[in-house]
Amino acid sequence: MTVSIFISHFSLPISHFSISKMNRITLTHDGSIVENSRIAEADPLVFLSFAVELGDDYALRSYFRMFEKYALLTKLNAFFPSYLEQYRSSPKNNCVCDGFDYLEFGKTVEMIGFPGKPRLEIYHSLRGICGTETCEIRSVPLENLLDMPVKLGKLRHIVFGDKVDVFGFDTVFNLFEFIDGIVWELSFQGTLMACALRR
Repeated sequence: MTVSIFISHFSLPISHFSISKMNRITLTHDGSIVENSRIAEADPLVFLSFAVELGDDYALRSYFRMFEKYALLTKLNAFFPSYLEQYRSSPKNNCVCDGFDYLEFGKTVEMIGFPGKPRLEIYHSLRGICGTETCEIRSVPLENLLDMPVKLGKLRHIVFGDKVDVFGFDTVFNLFEFIDGIVWELSFQGTLMACALRR
């Protein structure tokens, strides 16, 4: 059987070296990139292959603050100017969705196309988590997500559409995956609406 590989997002391979020896950075609540306990002042592009950890109180708003601190990162995607405009026009706090406890950034490896020509698709997602339930965020305006906590999830392995017996694995995300995966998910959202505050 021949399996073809299709990768929907750029992902740096991690199988050729020890995960524990990867260069690591921490993304903080105020948008800073921290390396070895120091706020990075250098060209942020050098950190694209570094494994990401999220600091305390990291929220989706922190993601956009990072682009304000490191403007060069906005060159990675042509849509960033419009997203930053939406972010800046949003309220400064209380932009939350009552239906979610937090947002989870994850990675999925899915084998599809059986019978026929099976292939692997590797993609990233940003989903809302409420208890044990996972929900799409595409119908939720950006203004209702900015102050939601963001956490890193696991790698999900789905074989030929079997959504019941899904395997989960610990994994790492590099900075490019994190940036590209979130902006990809946000690109599916519709027109902005007014910020809905907690009742």
